[in-house]
Amino acid sequence: MPFLGQDWRSPGWSWIKTEDGWRRYESWSQELEREHDHCSINHSIILNSEDEEIFNNEEQEYASKKRKKDHFRNDRNTQCFYREKWIYVHKESTRERHSYCTLGEAFNRLDFSSAIQDIRRFNYVVRLLQLIAKSQLTSLSGVAQKNYFNILDKIVQKVLDDHQNPRLIKNLLQDLSSTLCILIRGEGKSVLVGNINIWICRLETILTWQQQLQNLQMTKHVDSGLTLSDLPLHVLSNILHRLSDGWDVVTLGQVTPALSALSEDRQLWRKLCLYHFADKQFCRHLVLSEEGHVEWKLTYFALQKYYPTREQYGDTLHFCRHCSILFWKDSGHPCTAANPDSCFMPVSPQHFIDLFKF
Repeated sequence: MPFLGQDWRSPGWSWIKTEDGWRRYESWSQELEREHDHCSINHSIILNSEDEEIFNNEEQEYASKKRKKDHFRNDRNTQCFYREKWIYVHKESTRERHSYCTLGEAFNRLDFSSAIQDIRRFNYVVRLLQLIAKSQLTSLSGVAQKNYFNILDKIVQKVLDDHQNPRLIKNLLQDLSSTLCILIRGEGKSVLVGNINIWICRLETILTWQQQLQNLQMTKHVDSGLTLSDLPLHVLSNILHRLSDGWDVVTLGQVTPALSALSEDRQLWRKLCLYHFADKQFCRHLVLSEEGHVEWKLTYFALQKYYPTREQYGDTLHFCRHCSILFWKDSGHPCTAANPDSCFMPVSPQHFIDLFKF
């Protein structure tokens, strides 16, 4: 009879009945095979043809479904979300605290699950997940991995439902799938925490999400009220000048012919270049036209390949230098400083990662 152990590393054991009782059967053991030859009990008595067929089918099904069963058993109903609004960041043990805070622990305890429902924090959480996918995926504990992919699942479903920010999620999934492919093919078994079959199933899930986003069709809203086409040109131009992302300008320019013309404004792209990049940076990569004029739009996307753009978020985590506490600004924290506001500083996604580097 097959014995399927609880340990995921166990391939399962086969047992046979002998005169002395049940013994484990190893096909590669010659001694046990010789004992079987001298055994007075015929194998056909132990297992008839129907039992052997059932046993073979069970082994085949077990081999084919083991990976998915490991994945579902690992991720199903195992969310370990905390609802804490702030956490104490301690990097080393002291007399008072015999522990330290890791990136995975901070990711588990802070309320990121609710943060993605806040439009001000959505881009911040997505960017943080993207940075973790690029460089910190192997440092997450098993529980942090589950929370990471559960939050990612909520983000993908949110985008599929409300059709907002699909480009951000596509970039996140692309970086995550690239990282997983490298780790699984090259050194996944020695670097990734957990069963390799679980990671393969997670990679398959990511590919499914990418396909769903690729097939996402934006529904046209039928509204008899005021639309972008009804706004005057100076209002449309003002809307474009308030965007800080060049890709958002390009996307909005595809809505109407008027917006398309306004999105090609040289001054608009010049302001974006000056906002995101230093003078020394864009002077090295200026794109000139045949007439000798600066093509600011082409210059912006050329600079984007070499330098990071300035990040802008509606709401971010904050760090109190006096209390060493990481918190959401709206919720605050019990600060003991005389002038708490002077101790607070905003934490960018990259700064969040750097806080937990030892």
